[in-house]
Parts: sequence; structure tokens; C-alpha cells
Amino acid sequence: MAVTLYGDKPVSDDRPTVQVTAVSWPSEDDPPPPGVPAGPGSGPGPWWRRGRVLLAAGVTAAVLAGVVGAGAWAYAGDVPRGTSVLGTELGGRSRADAARELRAELQKRAATLDAPLTVVVGENRAEIKPADVGLTVDVDATVAAATDAQAHPVDRLFGSRSVDPVVTVDATKLDAALRQVLGEQGRDMTMPAIIFTGTTPKPVYPKPSLTLDPEQSARVVRAGWLAGQPVTVPVVEKNPVTTREEVDRMIAELAKPAVAAPVTITSAKGSVSVPPAAIARSLRFSADDEGKLTPKVDVKRLRSALGSKLTAIESTPKDAGLTISGGKPKVVSGRAGQQLDAAALSQDLLAVLPKPDGRTVTGQLKEAEPELTEAKLAELGIKERVSTFSTKFPGGLSSPRSQNIIQAAKDVDGTIVKPGETFSLNGHTGERGYDQGYKDAPVILGGKLVPGVGGGVSQFTTTLFNASYYAGLEDVEHKPHSFYFSRYPAVIESTIFWPDLDFKFRNNTPYGVLIDTAYTSDTITVSMWSTKIYDSVKTEYGPRRNITSPRTVYLEPGPSCIAAAGSTGFTQDAFRVIKKDGKVVKREKFSWTYDPEPNFVCGPKP
Repeated sequence: MAVTLYGDKPVSDDRPTVQVTAVSWPSEDDPPPPGVPAGPGSGPGPWWRRGRVLLAAGVTAAVLAGVVGAGAWAYAGDVPRGTSVLGTELGGRSRADAARELRAELQKRAATLDAPLTVVVGENRAEIKPADVGLTVDVDATVAAATDAQAHPVDRLFGSRSVDPVVTVDATKLDAALRQVLGEQGRDMTMPAIIFTGTTPKPVYPKPSLTLDPEQSARVVRAGWLAGQPVTVPVVEKNPVTTREEVDRMIAELAKPAVAAPVTITSAKGSVSVPPAAIARSLRFSADDEGKLTPKVDVKRLRSALGSKLTAIESTPKDAGLTISGGKPKVVSGRAGQQLDAAALSQDLLAVLPKPDGRTVTGQLKEAEPELTEAKLAELGIKERVSTFSTKFPGGLSSPRSQNIIQAAKDVDGTIVKPGETFSLNGHTGERGYDQGYKDAPVILGGKLVPGVGGGVSQFTTTLFNASYYAGLEDVEHKPHSFYFSRYPAVIESTIFWPDLDFKFRNNTPYGVLIDTAYTSDTITVSMWSTKIYDSVKTEYGPRRNITSPRTVYLEPGPSCIAAAGSTGFTQDAFRVIKKDGKVVKREKFSWTYDPEPNFVCGPKP
């Protein structure tokens, strides 16, 4: 009988074979074969017993040799025999050989694997390139999985198994690509909220989002890519954690009782009554990314709502500052204060707001250091003027437009921008209204000049922008005017409008920056003080192009009509060239296209 060992592939002729021959054992009366002594003295036992032992030993040795040989064959290599990936036999190979074999197979399939993959998202269908989203087979990880494949000793001789390739994908890039396919089918989650109109709480009820789950999307795309068939990516609904019923419960149990009566804050220095209106301004209901709504008393808003009332028990700390005296920065000392412990006060107020009575909390006063001390100020390295820029304004200091420019300059004067911080002009001044000292003056709105509160602040914005520009600070946000005004440098200028248009710059230096403003009867100047790190910052202009002529527009006469002489439109490039140690270290391009400003005439067309 011949027993042949088989793998998953045909084996060569030198595969181990065990030959077993049937044996008929003799009786005691049978004579010994020729050459075998018989009779007394010839050894213990009959001859045939000795022969049987010898024969059995030979057969056993042969069988053992075959088994050892088969075992060695079955366990050869790192990858168990009978293991395949993508139909390619990797069994019996070392890790390196298996990786080489798998790469060869992937190379054969390259055209298919690199072909665009059709994805279906909701009702939309599109193609994405595997390379664009990082779809690939991780060969080393796949070989490791094949090596770790479980195989019983018998399976190693006769069995077979297929190991799935390990597919990787850049989940972030895939999610971005799939969201483009999803398009307007998706919708954002409506977060739950409770907002106050005066002292009346109103609910914002949650609504689920219709979106993609990045992990689930990656899983189905990885699974479907190798099949070469369209992949359907599931669109899922995601509900906020806080339900509609919970929003109603928070209103009934907290929001309404909170503003039903005042709360008293007592301290060692006295007490303050907090009216319902101040409670409504400071009680906030915020939802996290999962839509869990949490109430909190915002003590900063509470201080703002109470205004000067808290001065009865608190003293506000004052930051150290700088002023320019004799052409040099001079330190203005700050001072410590005493303030209510905000964290404790917030928790204590939240605990009594649902109660109809016993609405008194005891505030604990704590030493409050200024945020910017003299020591911290000294570390900022503000020691010299690094840039300055001036623009001229007409009308003298008495005109409303000039007063708006000066008011903005006063609001910003003395501001210190720390390293890494971003300065926002809108964020610094807040809304520029009558209560803040601003007046009506012409603004550009809808392509023409109209009266508007705060008109002229764009000239201060342009001056501030240029001071930050020539200090080499990072431009974060600015927008030039629609029309060109000769009092400003072309392209390197900026408008502003609350709340949609802002001007922002980032202090991208290791030193603090002091904004210093000054004015005369017809000029506004902004200077930046810091430590100088550049040799020079200059502007190189390209030629004006695409020049367009203004048209004449006739407007209805009246107090809202503002005549203008008009100006040509054009496109121009400006390059900020920054040098350090005698070399150009940065060259930034700024481009803008100005519309032609019409000749506005207040009167009927002739």
C-alpha cells in the first residue's frame, strides 16, 4: 500500500512515500530458512521470533521516518501550508517570500485595483479614485495574518484556508469624499437648547442629523473595494442625546423657576440682589457634540449683567500695561483684586435656582491676580518700535467720520497681543453703535455710499492693517474696499463692517506686540512696538491691468443721497517682501480687483 502526502499544490516526485508489505508469520514447527541455525544453542526462542522483532523494528523505523519527513514538510516555512490570499498560495513560504509573492499578485491586479470605485450614497452615485482616499492592501499586515492563521496538524497536510487581505484607507479623506457625494441629502443635527427672550425661556427642540458614520463607511468601502463592484455606503440618522421631553423637563424644573424671583449673594463685605433679568442672561444651556444639554451659570456674563453692583463686594484686578513716554515703552503697574470664587458661585447658584424660596447663596471672596503682571509683561520683550503707518483724513476733528476714526483708535490704543494670539478688531471693539460713541457717517453699502453708524472706521482699519503688515505679522483676515480710494495704498488696505467683515492678524513672533495709536487734526497713526526680528518689510507692486471706466448713476435727491465723483476699476498685485540677515525670507502675494465706482449724481437724469 502506498500513502502519498498532498498539499494544496502538486508536489515533486521526491515527496515521502512509505511502502508496507504484508507479512505471514511461521509456526514453531516450520524449519528455519537456509543459513539460519536451528536447535539448541542457537539463541533464545525460535528463529522466527527473532526475525519478527527485527522485521517489526525495521517497519517501525520506516514509518517513523515517513512521519517525520511528512511533519517537516507540513511545517516548512512561516505560513501554514494550504494558506492562500486572493487565490495565491502562500503556504510553506517564509514571510519575505510570501510578501514578494503577494506583491506580484497585486501588481497583476493593478489596473483593477487602481480603477475608480463606484460609490452609492443615498440617491447619489459617483466615482472615487482609490489612491485619493488611501485605499491599499497592507502586504506586511496581510502576511502576518496569514502566518497567524490557525491550522490543525492534519489540516496542514490535507486542508486549505483563505485569508482576507488587510485593506487600509485614510478615513478622513474618505469621509470628505463621501460627504461631497452625499451633498444636500445630508442635514446637520439640530442641537437642543433653551434660550431666554427677556426672562421667558424658549425651547429649541433637537432633530436628528442625516449623515455618514466614518467608521462604518470605511468598513464597507474596504470590504467592497477588492470585489470591483459598486459600494453602497449607508446614510445614518444620529439623534442628539437630549430628547425633546428632556428639554421640556429642564424648562419646567429649572429655567422657569430660575427667573421667578431674585437671588441674593452674600459675602463678608455685603450682599447683592441678582434680579431675574441678570439670571436669564447668565443661565446658559449648552449642548456638546453629542447633543447632551447641560445647564451652567456663566459668572462672567453675570458680572456683565450686574454691572457696577458687584463693586459693593468685589474689587476688579487691573492688568499691568505699557505707555509710550519719551519714545520708549514705560510700564504702568497693575494691581490685584478680590473677586467671588466663580466656580463655587456657579455651582451654588445652580443649586438654588430651581427653588421657590431659600434663594440665597454665600459667595467666597478670593485674591484675584491680574492676568498680565509686571513680571509677565517684562518677559514679552516689548522694547522698540517695529513699524508705524499713517493715513490722512479730511474734515478735521469735528466731522462725524473723523470722530469715528478717533474713537476706534482710542478703543484699540494700548492693546497688547501676546505671542501666538490673534487680534480681531470686531472682537476687540464689539458692535460700534451710538452707545459706544460712534456717529453716522458715509459707508459703502450695496455698491454706493449711504449714511451709517461708524462710517470712517475702515480708514482706521486700513491704518492698523498696514502697521501689522509692515511689522511682518501674519495676515489672518482682511478685505479691501470695493472701490479704490486714493488716500489708501492700493491692495494693501482693508474695510470693516459689523458683524460680517472683520480684520484679524496673528502675532506669529516670539515677542509681545503693543498697539500704539496717535492722531492729529488730519492724520491717524498706528505703531507696533515689540522686538525687531526682520531687517525690512517692503511692498513691490505689479502693473495695473483690466482697467474699467466708471458709469454715471442718477439717484433720488434727499438726505440719504451722497454724490461721488467715481473712480476707475482695475486689478493689481502687491508683494510683501520680508528680509532677514540680508536675505529675502518671505515673499507674499496680495491681489485685488477694484470695481469702477460710478459717478453718483443726486438728481434726475438729464
